[in-house]
Amino acid sequence: MAGKAQAEQDDADTRMPPDPFAAVLPALAALGAIASIAAIHWSGQEKTATRTRTKRKTGASLRDLETCCLGLSEIFRRFQRHPRVFAGEGAQASAPLKFGVHGTRIRADAQKLYLQLMNDIASMLVLAAQNAFDVMTAIEDGEIEAPEEVFFSFGEQQERLNKIIQDRVTLRAAVDTGAEVAERLTALVRELRKYQKSPEK
Repeated sequence: MAGKAQAEQDDADTRMPPDPFAAVLPALAALGAIASIAAIHWSGQEKTATRTRTKRKTGASLRDLETCCLGLSEIFRRFQRHPRVFAGEGAQASAPLKFGVHGTRIRADAQKLYLQLMNDIASMLVLAAQNAFDVMTAIEDGEIEAPEEVFFSFGEQQERLNKIIQDRVTLRAAVDTGAEVAERLTALVRELRKYQKSPEK
C-alpha cells in the first residue's frame, strides 16, 4: 500500500513543461549550422580579395567545433535517456513532428532536467554557429584544403536533417537521427583537421 500511495503522490506532483520539440528543434539547428560547412565548397569559389579575414587560428576553430559536436552528441544521448520528456514516448509516440502534440506531465526532477538542457542547447547553438563560420572562413581562405568527398559528406548530413523536417517524422525518430548525425559530424570535423595547410603546433 505504501508503494501505491507513493506512486499516487508522484503522479500528483507533476507539471506540464514547455513543448519538447522546443528543445529538440534548436539542437537540430545547431547540427544544421555545422553541416552547412558543405556549402563552402561551392560558394567559397566566389570569394573576393577584400573579404574580412578571421583573427582566430584555424586549429583553435577546429578544436572548438569538435567540442561542439561532442557536446551535441551528449545532448542527444540525454534526450534518448529521457524518452518520456524528450522523445514523445506514450500516447504521442506516433504523432508527426510538430508543436503541441508531444507534451506530457512530468515530475519536478524532469522539469529541472528540461531547463538544464535548454540552457546547454542555447549555448551550443551560439557556439556551433560561430565556430562553423570560423572554419568555413578558414576553408575559404585556403587554410584548410580538404577533398570534395569531405564536403559531400557534410552535405549528406545536411540532407538527413532536412529529411526530418520534410517528412515530419516522429519526435523519437528526430532524436535518434540527430544523435547519429552528431556522431557523424564529429568524425567529419576530425577529418577536416587532417587537411590544415599549416597546423599549429
